[in-house]
Amino acid sequence: MKKIKGPGIFLAQFMGDDEPFNNIRSISKWASSIGYTGVQIPTWDPRAIDLEKAAESKTYCDEYAGMLKEAGVQAVDLGSYLQGQVLAFHPAYAEGFSVFHPAGLKGDDVTRWGEDQLKKSVQAAVNLGIKNISVMSGGFLWHMIYPWPQRPEGVVDEAFSELAKRWKPILSFAEEHGVTFGYELHPGSDLYDGATFEMFLDKVDESPAACITYDPSHFVLQQLDYLHFIQLYGDRITAFHVKDAEFNPDGRVGVYGGYQPWVGRAGRFRSLGDGQVDFKRIITLLIEADYEGWAILEWECCIKSSDQGAREGAPFIADLLIDQTETAFDDFAGGTADKNTNRRLLGLD
Repeated sequence: MKKIKGPGIFLAQFMGDDEPFNNIRSISKWASSIGYTGVQIPTWDPRAIDLEKAAESKTYCDEYAGMLKEAGVQAVDLGSYLQGQVLAFHPAYAEGFSVFHPAGLKGDDVTRWGEDQLKKSVQAAVNLGIKNISVMSGGFLWHMIYPWPQRPEGVVDEAFSELAKRWKPILSFAEEHGVTFGYELHPGSDLYDGATFEMFLDKVDESPAACITYDPSHFVLQQLDYLHFIQLYGDRITAFHVKDAEFNPDGRVGVYGGYQPWVGRAGRFRSLGDGQVDFKRIITLLIEADYEGWAILEWECCIKSSDQGAREGAPFIADLLIDQTETAFDDFAGGTADKNTNRRLLGLD
């Protein structure tokens, strides 16, 4: 019976320096103890995985998978967000993104490091039996998001051409290995909505490895129709972040947030069930789009604690997931079908 899998949990926001959050074995046991059966692994965090070993050694990955199974979970997705983001960015962001890559790297060395990391993520995914790697695209245009001053003719096309140039060899490498990259459409990246994703797809020749990690919370914050999005791009969705959000504008702040802390913004992320996202409708649309991947909690909330958010998240997701029907509700009233009967019903004989 077909069913979206879960509950899964993205470990990035929970990793820390204290037990049980400071190593993959103990944090996996913690996740299992509160109801999660799958984990999304942040590949940049050495407490979560040794990406170099995972890319090189099937033995390491087999032992890693065995350790997770013993803890009560399995690895369901890799998160290589930071490596994707530094593959391409405007120099104005170099200082801010410097914590995303090894110290001392600059310019093209950062790009080469990002490409190497993403290809190693593909190799690690193969060794772990994982089909999708969630990423951010990086980009060059975020400082031009609002066209004032007017954007020069051709600058958007040039930016997407360069972005595609950097991603194409990585996407080809992923396709060769049967792995997809799920772009989380995210502010700060040039891929942040459906239109920008389409522009990128065109530049990378509709690569089958260029897919989507669907996160409705980012769409709530930019007031995009997150339900219609599934109907438009469902065939490209390869991962699903179950993350809630709310948008409550007033006379002071709107979409742009007014440089306020998260608590003071109109759009803010919330723990599951505390925001405005219609998850039941999302599940229906994902099923209609034949999505068979995982439902993965990503916790980001400016009000509720991470511990409470995680504990409430597992049963919330479990209650969302349904066994997809294999029969029609009115089959009991149907009769046998054959061509002659059908023609008689149509008055043709």
